[in-house]
Amino acid sequence: MEDTASALSKLSRRNKRLESLLKKYKQTHHLQYALIQLSEQASTVPELTLLYPAIHHILEQYLPSRSFYVVLQNQFSQQLELSYFVDERDGISVPLNESHHFSEGVTGYVFRLGKTVYFTRDTMQAAITEGRFRALGSPAEYWVGVPVYRDKTIIGVMVSQSYNAEQSYSEQQIELLEVMSLYLATAIERVKKRELLESEVKIRTRALMQSNEALNKEIEQRKKALERQQILFKISELATCNSQIDEIYQQVHQIIRSITFADNLYIALYDKESGWLNFPYCVDSVSPSSQPRKFAKGYSELVISTERSQLIDGHRANLLIENGIVERPANFDPKWAATSWLGAPLKTAQGVIGLIACQAYNHSYEFDHDDMELISFVSNQIATVLQTHLANQALKASYQELEIRVLEKTKELRQTNLHLQMQIEERKKIEQQLYHDAHHDPLTGLPNRSLFLTQLEKTLQIYQRHPEHHFAVLFIDLDKFKDINDQLGHQAGDQFLINVSEAFSECIREHDLLARLAGDEFVILLNHLSDKNQAEDVAKRIIRVMQKPFCMKGICVQSGASIGITYSNKRYGDIDEIIRDADAAMYYAKNAGRGRFEFYHPLLTAGKHLPKAVECHHLCDLPSHFRSTEVVDYSASATKLIQTVPAVRMLEAFGEHPVLGSTSFDILKKFAAERDEQLELELKLLREAQVATPQFAGHTLLACSTLLLEEQAFGLLQKQLQNQSKGLCLLFNEHDIRFASSRQLDNLKQLALTGIPIGLNDFAKDRCDLTLLSQIDFTYVLLSSTFSKRVLQQSSFEVQLKGILAVTECKNIQVIAKGPAILNFQTLLEKHGLKRFFGKQLNLATLAETQASSELLAE
Repeated sequence: MEDTASALSKLSRRNKRLESLLKKYKQTHHLQYALIQLSEQASTVPELTLLYPAIHHILEQYLPSRSFYVVLQNQFSQQLELSYFVDERDGISVPLNESHHFSEGVTGYVFRLGKTVYFTRDTMQAAITEGRFRALGSPAEYWVGVPVYRDKTIIGVMVSQSYNAEQSYSEQQIELLEVMSLYLATAIERVKKRELLESEVKIRTRALMQSNEALNKEIEQRKKALERQQILFKISELATCNSQIDEIYQQVHQIIRSITFADNLYIALYDKESGWLNFPYCVDSVSPSSQPRKFAKGYSELVISTERSQLIDGHRANLLIENGIVERPANFDPKWAATSWLGAPLKTAQGVIGLIACQAYNHSYEFDHDDMELISFVSNQIATVLQTHLANQALKASYQELEIRVLEKTKELRQTNLHLQMQIEERKKIEQQLYHDAHHDPLTGLPNRSLFLTQLEKTLQIYQRHPEHHFAVLFIDLDKFKDINDQLGHQAGDQFLINVSEAFSECIREHDLLARLAGDEFVILLNHLSDKNQAEDVAKRIIRVMQKPFCMKGICVQSGASIGITYSNKRYGDIDEIIRDADAAMYYAKNAGRGRFEFYHPLLTAGKHLPKAVECHHLCDLPSHFRSTEVVDYSASATKLIQTVPAVRMLEAFGEHPVLGSTSFDILKKFAAERDEQLELELKLLREAQVATPQFAGHTLLACSTLLLEEQAFGLLQKQLQNQSKGLCLLFNEHDIRFASSRQLDNLKQLALTGIPIGLNDFAKDRCDLTLLSQIDFTYVLLSSTFSKRVLQQSSFEVQLKGILAVTECKNIQVIAKGPAILNFQTLLEKHGLKRFFGKQLNLATLAETQASSELLAE
């Protein structure tokens, strides 16, 4: 029962939400449909006496308006006069001819006030008692008066009243009245012009009957009037058509072409706030396109500033230039000047929004005053059409789509009201679709920035409550995406983004989140991580995917991906810091050569917050020290594990950085400003390690970079190693050796031939390449901790370990496993044939030190 009640309650809340949404869409539909009907009536009714009943009929569909009248101000007597009156109670018994009748009543009050007034019977009586106006006619239960404006001048009042106490006016109905009043003045003007036009046609027709000569002349003028009327009809149709704005411009061009010479025509729009002229449409035989420009002193600016049509021939053009009214650009060529130019302002209720202009070259046509009259005649109507489409083009498509969807969902809801469960499921689908549309990228279908940031915020909150739930953010920027757009086109670029999003989705787990931020930027949120290697694996898969060329239309373009990674850290207080750090790491990866990934490190952003002297600190000047970790050798033959005397140790160099404190030089070397600085640091650390080596009986492992193996640096290395003891072993990273040049590999082999111990660090982290072990005489091989873990988790890696042990035994190479100093972990590896382990013992002193170092590096 409780579940049923909960479901009913949830359904009730969703019903209210859908009803509110439906009510909003219905109101939008009513407003739009009522305005369309008003525009159609204004275009079709032959006289004003038929316009007002048509408006009354439109309003009756949406609100109680059986009592409705319109009062307009006489432009000559300045008195309020009744234009239309229908009242279900008073009829025409009200003394309408009484002098100042409407000025003294509530209608005159609205006219003086200049804004919408809504009265109930009680509030109207209170206003009458206060002396605001006189009581005229039968008192209504509800009374609404809306002022009618032409431009910014009030010209009358539109009134609707209800004598039924149960039929009041809602805010939506009052809003509908206000919207109708905004367009009423325009409709009245259009009908008046049409009445005037029809009256003129009739008068001229009668005059034509008096003489044959006058008859021909009047017939011609009537034809022109009819043509103008047809032009107005065509323009009015444009106001209600569903075409795109570019098609509207083309249709306007065709209309102008039908009334005058318009082979060369452009439409300019003026933005008062920015002071720029834009040319959204231009057809010209001399200048096919016009670029936006600042408001200056040209023909177009003359039309806009004077708000009048301008007819300019060669003579007038010279006068305008001589008087400084018009100025030519410095690079203007007079031979391309128009010999005849005609422009008309596009006027709306808000002022001039631009102009429409025609021009002729080489005296191919000479515009006259008839042409100027015609283009002026249609320019105001064109302005209204363009303003309507410019204002609604972004909303129109969504309104239509929403209207269709609301109608469809309403029909489905009526059919499913008999089945409660079906109704619940259908509404769930609607909510999911709306949520999906609002939170997903329309091109790729991936989550957008809003959804990603919301999910990242939740993940950060979970991590702050449960620090063991680690996460990582991968910020991905596609390399050479601009080349794809330039060479193959934006359609190919869109298809490339779709292909990339599908490929990226296959590189992550189901519960991970892939989102598109903008353009060619993607971001991935990885949850439930145990270490950084998992984020690194995802980055490597993405880089491998992006190494494949993208081909379309027979052209192939090589792209790539630069990836910045930031790992969860307890210092993160908000998601902006996470996005900032991932973005900084991505830019470092891009600047470092692209097609790679980098983890965020505080040095990437430290320079932004430090004084210049600290930011440019030379690494060799940092105070340094070594931290030694011994390699442990366990014997499996004893009854218990006994640690023997250590014969191998690992030296790790630390520097006292002004920002990070005691930090590994392996980290600091990565951010060295110059290669010379890094080489100098390498040799310095080597000298210090040589001093410490004789004090230790066994081998000392020191991590070095392949920079020492380059041609110029190798001579310095050999000179420095001439007199050292054989106890120092140079340890090189397996990843660097794999991508080393042939010269660097030869130098490495030369070190082994001269008796210098060398080792391979982090072996089999990404791949198990046994050729390195067979081709180079290494003394030590350190297996990566990642490989050690995988040996215990997957049987396929046991086979690889057997191959490594077989090759190293033949080559007399010592194998050391890296991993946590946990006895159970080492005991399991020992069963696979590994005897030596590198890892810090978990006593209290080293545990605190390890934890502090881990937190510092993670930051």
